[in-house]
Parts: sequence; C-alpha cells; structure tokens
Amino acid sequence: MDKKRILDIVEKERVKFVDMQFSDLLGMVKALTIPVSKLGEALENNVWFDGSSIDGFTRIFESDMYLKPDINTFAVIPWTKGTENVTCRLICDVYMPDGSMYAGSPRTVLKRQLAEASKLGYEFNVGPELEFFLFKRENGIINPLPHDRGGYFDQSTDMATEIRQEMTTALQGLGIDVEALHHEVADGQHEIDFRYGDALTVADNVISFKYAIKTIAHKHGLHATFMPKPIAGINGSGMHVHQSFFRNGKNLFYNEKGKYHLSDLARHFVGGQLKHARAMTAVLNPIVNSYKRLVPGYEAPVYVSWANTNRSALIRIPRHTPGRENSTRCELRSGDPTANPYLVFAVMLAAGLDGIKNEIEPPATMEENIFELTEADLQLKEVTTLPVSLREALNVMNDNPIICAALGQTALESYTYAKMIEWKDYSISVSQWELERYLEIY
Repeated sequence: MDKKRILDIVEKERVKFVDMQFSDLLGMVKALTIPVSKLGEALENNVWFDGSSIDGFTRIFESDMYLKPDINTFAVIPWTKGTENVTCRLICDVYMPDGSMYAGSPRTVLKRQLAEASKLGYEFNVGPELEFFLFKRENGIINPLPHDRGGYFDQSTDMATEIRQEMTTALQGLGIDVEALHHEVADGQHEIDFRYGDALTVADNVISFKYAIKTIAHKHGLHATFMPKPIAGINGSGMHVHQSFFRNGKNLFYNEKGKYHLSDLARHFVGGQLKHARAMTAVLNPIVNSYKRLVPGYEAPVYVSWANTNRSALIRIPRHTPGRENSTRCELRSGDPTANPYLVFAVMLAAGLDGIKNEIEPPATMEENIFELTEADLQLKEVTTLPVSLREALNVMNDNPIICAALGQTALESYTYAKMIEWKDYSISVSQWELERYLEIY
C-alpha cells in the first residue's frame, strides 16, 4: 500500500470520511474522523488531537498529541459501502509533540517489545482464537439470553450461521484472512478464527475483529459480547493465543528430535511464560469478571502447567503433523477477549524472551486432568495457580520486573491506576447475589 494507491481507492469507492483509529490502554477503539478532503494532508502531516481525556493517556497540561497513520492498515469499512457516507479507516500510532512515540500507547508498547525480539533475530508470530456470545435485544435493551441453543459445531439448532457468514465477509473486507467459523460449546457462543501472522498486524486485526463483530451483531438486532463470563454455570469466552518464532521463513520452534518436536529455544520460551504466567494475568485477564471464568470445571486453565494433549493445562503444545513443521507452536490458553491485544502480545513476548535469554527449563509436563488432582497432589507436584482476583493479579504484576519493564513505566502506572479504580468500585458494590443470600436471614 502507498499514498497514491490509497487516494485512488478513496476516489473509486467515493469515500467521504476517514476514521483515524487507535486503541486506548484498555483496548477500546478510538477514532478521530476527518472529511476525505483532509486525507492527503493527514497522510503527509499527521493529525493533532487532545489526548487528555483518553484512558491511560496524557494529563491536561501535556495534552497535545498527534496521530500518524500506518498506511498498511488502510481499508474501506465494508458496512459503509453503498451508503451516502462511505468511510475508510487507518490505524494510527500516537506521537508526542517532540516527535517521539507516546510511551503509554498500547501499539508503542508492543512495537518496543517486537524491536527487542528483532535484535535477537526473531519474528514473533501469533494466532489468537476469540470466542464471543450473541445475546438478544428487546426494544433496544440488551437481554442476557443466548440467541440460540446450539452446541459445539452444531448446525441443526444454530440460528447464527448467516450472521457469522456476514461477519466473515466484513472481516475479509477489512483485510482479515478468516480460516474457520463455527458455533462454540455454550448456548449463543461463537468463534471465528483468522490466520496467524506477525504480532503487530494480528493485534490490529483483533481490534478490528471486535469492532466488526459488534457492528454486524447490532445490525441484526443482537448484542455481541466478549465478556469472559456473562452467564454463570456455563463455559466462558477465552482468547487462546498460538505462538511461534520465525526467521527467514523458518519456524525456530521446530526440532525433529526434540520432545513434542520442540527446539531448545521453544522449550525455554515455554519456561519463561510459565515462570511469569501469574504476573501476566493482570494483562491477559483484565477485568473483574475475568476471574469468574478462571475456575475449575469449565475448560479455562487455572493451574500453571504445560502439556501436549491435555486441554486443562495453561500452555498446550498442539500435536505435530508430519510435513507441517512450520505449524509447530505453543498455545497459551488463559487469556480472554476483553484484553488489549497489544499489551497481551507484548508481555507474552517479554516472558518468552526472558526464558530464552536465561535458558529457563519448564517443569515436567502434566498430561493428566489437573482438575481431578487433590490439593495434596498439587503441592507434591509444586503446581501453582493463577491469581483468583484482579486485585491479586495486579499485585503480582507490579512485583514482577520483567512484565513491568515490558509495559514501561507510563503504561504500567496508568494501567494499574485504571484497574485499581475498577477493583475498588467492584469491592464496594452490592450484588443481587448478596441481597438474595443475606438480606432475609441477617
């Protein structure tokens, strides 16, 4: 993509507006919209904005910032085609007036970590799998009732087949290469998988994915939610992330003679992620509700362990297929789709690199169902658990120098501050469960 081609497409598609998109620290899509007549100037000279009111961004007295568009992210927003206000988008980096990238921008955090990997000759590829629910709307109000009663890969009771197909078409229009779409385990739960790639492009795609899914759902009178545990008693929604290192088109995680066909580098990468798993949790599972999903019995991992076939493990090594050596990877299974993908990939990479630099050996694999082990068994095997609350996760994160350094002081302080406010608000709220449990008997 280049500037001339962008302007040619804009003219051909009769675009009228341009969304200059970026992500705040919490992973919400933000945009400054400009008339298409200002696009040429924006591509040459960027666009200034006030960052003081954006979560995790600057204070009032240092609010001037500018957006620098990444021309490789240009796309005409599919659902605006055929309307009077055709709109295109460009994902932007956030800069300070002195020309430096803003340290508190999630895209900056990831770019900084990718540069560290690049110095060592590694290209970090990821493939996330995002699950979501479709809920009904009644008179514009969200009703937390699943849209259908389908099950895993079900079609006979799946009412969302055409909706997922329309979502897929929209994603393809945004340049996202969709590989598969299907109904998930729980009623009203779905998954659309897209192709792995370099971490920055994929993080951009995750942000676009959530934006598109919500938009198409709303068009059909539904509400799409990536909330990890919207309904008690059934499976929650996760964001499993497949990971590998490449160099010159070769997968560095593969070794024909290694256990599970993993190289020493891959094994140390896993060792680093297991070592820092508890500290990463505040980023991978960023909201109070995340910890309602991280409980035994609903497929979400709770214990810090790794395995080949065991899906109760935190990190799984998918089975090797002869002839597909470049598919060798490890899958981190604890994250959920409310997480900011830029921050997620940054801390995952930092943990893995620490494992490689220090040749951290992972513990023995655990192929048995960990949920069936007793507390005594877990202690004997020295198996630790992920944090059980957002507050605990934040404390563990702030005590970990590797994860703190990956986020950087600006992002770390802003993120911790925002999440502690969330935790305090939750702590003083009175839930319906508490009223039903205590009001009558005490």
